[in-house]
Formats: sequence, structure tokens, C-alpha cells
Amino acid sequence: MKHLPLSLQWLILLFFSLALGSALQLYHLPAALLLGPMLVGVVMALSGSTLHISPKVFIACQAVIGCMIALVLSPSILGILVSYWWLVVVVVLMTLVASGLSGFLLVRFSSLPGPTGAWGSSPGGASAMVAMAGEFGADVRLVAFMQYLRVLFVAAAAAMVAHLSLGAQNNASAEIIWFPSLDYRFAATLIIAAVGAWLGRKLHIPAGALLIPMLAGAMLHITGTLTIQVPQWLLALAYAFIGWSVGLRFTPAIVLQALKTLPQMVASIVGLILLCSVMAWIMTLLLPVSLLTAYLATSPGGLDTVAIIAAGSHADMSFVMAMQSLRLLSILLLGPAIARFISRNAAPPVA
Repeated sequence: MKHLPLSLQWLILLFFSLALGSALQLYHLPAALLLGPMLVGVVMALSGSTLHISPKVFIACQAVIGCMIALVLSPSILGILVSYWWLVVVVVLMTLVASGLSGFLLVRFSSLPGPTGAWGSSPGGASAMVAMAGEFGADVRLVAFMQYLRVLFVAAAAAMVAHLSLGAQNNASAEIIWFPSLDYRFAATLIIAAVGAWLGRKLHIPAGALLIPMLAGAMLHITGTLTIQVPQWLLALAYAFIGWSVGLRFTPAIVLQALKTLPQMVASIVGLILLCSVMAWIMTLLLPVSLLTAYLATSPGGLDTVAIIAAGSHADMSFVMAMQSLRLLSILLLGPAIARFISRNAAPPVA
């Protein structure tokens, strides 16, 4: 694959991503236009493809996703969060405990160094965790591999849960209008996305390229100041580029380096997903939310990936994004302390 011209590699990537994404959409799989390109990107990367997605393009796509989320955020969710604040805090803290336990066991029963296992297991925004890991002595390449491997697993699992939970409702889904008429609202939405992404990078806010357009757009949309307009074709492009950005990171060199600890990594990821699923089930017993909403709210995936899957399902986007944002904030605050604890205490005893 690496000997093929870049133009031909791009054509192959585009063709098979469109084919797989369309096939998954026929089965009404949520986030089909994310999962298809992501899986094709993984296969091409492991086949030696030299393609890569510029970080600037990835940031721009996150900003588009932020504007999409702004369309469906509702202030009514504040009532639930305030009324059940104790449960929200417990769930967020339990997710941190689950990720810490996952990282602890991974380091104890593998050859991974403490900081690498700790940051690789942290359920925050993948790009934010990779950026912070290098500052604490972790192997950034392995952290990136672990983070994006978990994103791949979580995206596939969450999409399947959403598909199964919707059941026959998918067949009654509204027809998608790919190319609606555009006006000044579209231009204003692009400005919000561009300025928000720039501010997020300028202020060094983790996942800021998604969070700032999301919050700014939601304020304008809820107050009636501006109706956010994100056409379906633009969302499809953002989904595809985010999928490619994740998939193309799985290079043969990194996979070979991680191969000896791959079983432990996979076990750690599956265990974390199962623990979060149990918390989601408990949440449905105590809160007026559906199982799908609770599952996505506690799902240990990236903020953008979970948002895309939630948008393609009937989950309560406001609740999902509130919980995911709170968890990201808690990881940023407590992540370094958790990483230090695992580094000092999780190393296997010397024989």
C-alpha cells in the first residue's frame, strides 16, 4: 500500500469508506458514517498506507460536531442534574475509580510502565489524554494506541447498543435531506465553529474545539438569537474525517510495539466498558433516563465519538453531553494524581 501514489490511496480510502458507510446505514446503524471510514482507515493503516489527517482538519471537524450538539442541547437537563446531583457525582467518581482500577490491573499484569498504563486507561477525550501523557513521562505512542483502540471498541459497542435498543423505531426514521437550502445562518454557524476552534486551541482547553462552539452555539440557539444550521453533507464530512483520523493512527509499527501487551489492553478496555455498562443500568433505576441515554452518558469513549452516536439515535443528547463533559473535567483535575498513584503502586513485585 505504501508504494501506491497518495492520490490512489485517497481514492481507495474514499471508495471503500463510502461503500462501507452506506452499507452500515442501510442497516440503520447509528454513526455509520463514522464507523465505516474508521474501520477502512484501520485496515489501510495496517496495510502500510502513508495517508494521515492534518490535526487542523480534525480540530475543524470537532468544531462542526460542537455546532451539531448545540442544536439539540436543552436547558431542561439542568433540572435533572441539580435534583440528582449526588448521583451524577457518584457516577462520575465511579467512572474514575473504574478507569483507575483498569489502569492499575493493566500495569500490574503487563510490561507497560505505570504512567503509560494510567494515561492510556483514562476515559477522557483521547486527544487530551495523549497531550497530557507526555508531560508525565508516559510513552505517547502507546498511550495514543491505547486511547484510540478504546475509541474503536467503544464506538462499535455503543453503535450496536443504540441499534439494538432502537429496534423497529429505525424503520420509521425521517428522510434525510442531504442538501438543504442555505442562508446567512449557515455562514454564522461556520463563524462560530471557526472562532470556537481557534479559541479552544489558543486557550489550551482540552476538547475546546468541540466544547466552545457547543456552548456558544447552544446559548445563541436556546435564546433564539440564532438558529444553528449544520447541513447533513457537512456532518457526513466531519464524521468521515474524524473516523479516518482515528483509524489511520493504527500504524503497523505501533501495533507491533504494542502486540506483546495487546491481550491485556483489550481485557482492560472490555472490563472498563462492562463496568460503565453496570453503572448505566443502575442509573436507569434511579433517574428518569433510558438505558441508551445512560449507556452513552457513562460510555468511556471520546466526547466527539459519543456525540456522533448519540445524534444518530434517540438518546437524550443534553444529558449525555452534560455527563461526558463533567467526566472530562474530572479527569483533567484528578488524572495526574491517579497516574502518579498507579505509577508508584501498580508495578509488579520484583521476584
